[in-house]
Amino acid sequence: MAIFNNKYNRIKPNTIQMQNLRKKFPVLQQCIYANTAATGLMYEDLMEWRQEHDLDYLIGGSEMKMKSFANLSQVRETVGDFFNCKPHNVALVPNFTIGLNLLLEGLPQNANVLLLDSDYPSLNWPFMSRNFNTEFLEMTWDMEAKIHERITTGKFDVLAFSMIQWINGIKMDLDFVRKLKSEFPNLIIIADGTQFCGTEKFDFETSGIDILGASAYKWMLSGYGNGFYLVKDEVKERFKLKSIGNWSVDISGDSPDNIPFCKHLEPGHVDTLNFGSLQFSIQFLEGIGMDHIKNQLELLSQKAKAEFSALGLLEGKVVQRNQHSAIFNVKGNQTLFDKLTQENVVAALRGDGIRLSFHFYNTENEIDAIVDILKS
Repeated sequence: MAIFNNKYNRIKPNTIQMQNLRKKFPVLQQCIYANTAATGLMYEDLMEWRQEHDLDYLIGGSEMKMKSFANLSQVRETVGDFFNCKPHNVALVPNFTIGLNLLLEGLPQNANVLLLDSDYPSLNWPFMSRNFNTEFLEMTWDMEAKIHERITTGKFDVLAFSMIQWINGIKMDLDFVRKLKSEFPNLIIIADGTQFCGTEKFDFETSGIDILGASAYKWMLSGYGNGFYLVKDEVKERFKLKSIGNWSVDISGDSPDNIPFCKHLEPGHVDTLNFGSLQFSIQFLEGIGMDHIKNQLELLSQKAKAEFSALGLLEGKVVQRNQHSAIFNVKGNQTLFDKLTQENVVAALRGDGIRLSFHFYNTENEIDAIVDILKS
C-alpha cells in the first residue's frame, strides 16, 4: 500500500543542487512562478505518490481504505514532530477556515477579541459573524508595540492574527509573541499559519501561541483539502466545543460524552489521499532541510526588498520593518500586471498592488528578471 509509507530518500542539504530540485516542479520550466502565496506548486514526487495511492484504492477498495484510516495517527505524529506538538493535540482539518469556525463555536459569546484590521478575511470574518466584542488595530510598521499597548490598557480574552500577512507579507515577530504570552498568560493567542508554515522551523510548544491553524496547500506544498490545528493543553478548558460526528467517536473509541478536544474538530471523515499528501510533503521538506529552506527564503527576501524598495514600490510600513517574509506587494495596476503576465511572470492582484511571493524553488536571477520588467 502506498499510503503513509515513509520511503522518501532524504536530500542532504550540503549536497543539494538547486537546479536539480527545481526540475521536480515542471511549472518552473514554463514561467517565473511568484505566486506560492496563492498556491504552492505540485512536484513530481508527490504526484507519483498520489497516483500510487489511488491505484491501491482502485484495486483494494474498502480494505485499502480501512487500513489507511487506521494509519492516520501516523499523520498526526508526523505533523506533531514537525512542529513540536503532542500528537493528541493535532487536529486534521480540510482547511484553516473550517477549523476556526468549529473552534469559535466553543468560545464564550461575550469574549473580548483583538484583531488586525486588514488581516485575512477567513481569520477575521468568523469572529465578526459571532457575538464577540471585537476590536481592530491598524496594521502599522510597529504593530507589535501597538498590540502590546492595547493589550496592556484593555481587557481582552483573545488575540488573533496571521503569522504572515496575506497582502503585503508583514511577518509577526515571534519573540514578541513569546514575551506577550509570558506577560499575559490568560490571553488566548490564536494564529493563522497558512502563509508561514513550511518557511522555517517552528516550535509550537515554546512559541507563546495557544492555537495555530493552517491550510497546507501553499508553502507546505501539500495540495488542496488538508490542513491542521495545533492546540496547547492549557487552553482547552476555555472552550466548550459543540461539533461532533461519527468520526469524532468511532475511530478514537470514545463515547459521545467523552471526546478528546481535537476530535471535535474532526467530526467527519478524513481523506487519506489529502492527508497522506500532507505527511509526504512534510517528509519532502525535511529531506531538503528546513534550515536550507529558511536560508534561501531569507536570501530572496532581502534581495527582493532591496530591489523593490530602491524602485519605490513598497509600502513605508514594509520598508521600515527589520524582518520580512518572502511575500511582497508592489505598487502597480492592471496594465503592469498584464505586462508581467505577458512576460510569463505568475503573480496576483491583491489589495492596491501586485503580490509577488517567492519560495525555495525561486532564484535570485528570477528576481532580477522581474526587476527588469518593473523598470521597463
